[in-house]
Amino acid sequence: MIAQLACGALHGVDAFRVDLEVDFTRQGLPAFTMVGLAEGAVREAKERVFAALRASNFKLPPARVTVNFAPADRRKTGAAYDLPLALGLLAAGGLVPPERTDGWFLAGELSLGGEIKPVPGILPLALLAREQGMRGMLVSPDNAAEAAVVDGLAVYAVRTLADCVAFLLGAADFSPVPATGMAGLAAATHYLDYADVKGQEHAKRALEIAAAGGHNLLFIGPPGSGKTMLAQRLPGILPPLSFEEALEVTKIYSVSGNLPAGQGIVAIRPFRAPHHTVSEIGLVGGGGIPRPGEVSLAHRGVLFLDELPEYGRAALEVLRQPLEDGVVNITRAAQSVSFPASCMLVAAMNPCPCGYRADERRRCVCSAAEVERYRARLSGPLLDRIDLHVEVPAVPWEDLAAPASAVTSAVMRGRVLAARAVQSARYAGTHCRSNADLAGGLLEEHCLLGRNERAFMEQAVTSLALSARAYVRILRLARTIADLEGAGSIRIEHLAEAVNCRVLDRERL
Repeated sequence: MIAQLACGALHGVDAFRVDLEVDFTRQGLPAFTMVGLAEGAVREAKERVFAALRASNFKLPPARVTVNFAPADRRKTGAAYDLPLALGLLAAGGLVPPERTDGWFLAGELSLGGEIKPVPGILPLALLAREQGMRGMLVSPDNAAEAAVVDGLAVYAVRTLADCVAFLLGAADFSPVPATGMAGLAAATHYLDYADVKGQEHAKRALEIAAAGGHNLLFIGPPGSGKTMLAQRLPGILPPLSFEEALEVTKIYSVSGNLPAGQGIVAIRPFRAPHHTVSEIGLVGGGGIPRPGEVSLAHRGVLFLDELPEYGRAALEVLRQPLEDGVVNITRAAQSVSFPASCMLVAAMNPCPCGYRADERRRCVCSAAEVERYRARLSGPLLDRIDLHVEVPAVPWEDLAAPASAVTSAVMRGRVLAARAVQSARYAGTHCRSNADLAGGLLEEHCLLGRNERAFMEQAVTSLALSARAYVRILRLARTIADLEGAGSIRIEHLAEAVNCRVLDRERL
């Protein structure tokens, strides 16, 4: 007898359907064969499944078993095939009527005792099940909240293989897990507040501009000036995730195994801060079986790189594509995978190796050659992709002794949300989400300069020897500054502030 069940495989952050076919025949010598480009964890499922069947008191007669994963030319990885394989064996062996498994989408790892364990990537699998019009999906209780995010799909949480069989046979009644949908975003989250930051008002202004337009930002200042403290509070002034954005982020965390058990959806914007020893693969993703890196885990959120020149040169250079395109393309001999990587980059660095160049309170011990070599660790093309370069000097005593700042995260967030609302209306129906995405005809249309503004920019480009990319960044920044002010057109003061937000362009002279 041949039984067929529906399951799925992951490719990047999406899933495709896999039909698991089991041929169970008592002709010939007993044997077990698995085909369909199954990787190691899938082939090992045989041992887990037969142990789980024995522990659940299911006895299959000796037979010649052939298992096929179709389509046979696409790689299958992971332990999510344990549950469909066990039910396929029971259906093909005559212990479960095959029609009882029709229309059910299955995913789950089996323990040797028959318990159903969670697996990564349930959200994309649930989206696939809904797309395929399945009756419902059977998953581990730890995966149920994640799968229930998908509206229009009946999700059932089953603890053991025996419970699953009883449910399919109608001997046990389970209620579907309530769909959460947008409700999963309702949880309140405590953010760090900019009221805790003494002084550094110009740095807070830069962060407000960055948040309002989705721009990348680099802080340059001595140790202890508050660069990390400023960056850590950025998520608190960003707009809340929309449901579509939350699904995008949750899919990445799900397939990478970073979604906590029992959590249905990522409700806040990610903030990732990898150590400077991170490898290229750790930063942008990859590996034998490609997995998302830190830049993808920061999708729709913030990627914070402290001590930027200390990162490996190769690791920093591979950031250039995701910073420009918002996606990471990983190509291997057997497959090509794309991971979303649209995030804000916030980086911090010292002005020199010792950190105290231009600090009036402490003497810098670095030579000019040492400073030049330190700065040379960052390539021009990488710096051009960072919109704001802002100096963060040491905090003077007057600011340290002052009371809490009146510039709170709530105040800043209100202005950011107002500017983002303007951009949402302006770019409705286009690919742009914020001013940082402006390019081509949209850039020319919405960053149109008057005669005086054109003369100002001509002088700035000539005197500062700005690259074409730097010129575009300044226009985008000026558009954001105008939006924060509520101005319909870009004026000279907006351009001047945008130019002043790129201190490294001035230092090149």
